Amino acid sequence: MKSKFKIKGLDCANCAAELERAIQKIDEIGNASISFMTERMEIEYDETKKDEIIKKLKKVIKREEPDVTIEEI
Repeated sequence: MKSKFKIKGLDCANCAAELERAIQKIDEIGNASISFMTERMEIEYDETKKDEIIKKLKKVIKREEPDVTIEEI
């Protein structure tokens, strides 16, 4: 399953790239991409574990970029 998110609070393209790499390390996420210019993130994951994956996703984002927030679109 793919989900798209609006991502707010990123300061630069390098921050987006670092965050993308950190998110891709989450085992349950197959692929993740972040566009700094459009402030969008797309992830692929197993839909049966969506709640668990979203929790892990938010935890990684808070650790890597504390000022960043996400909202599913």
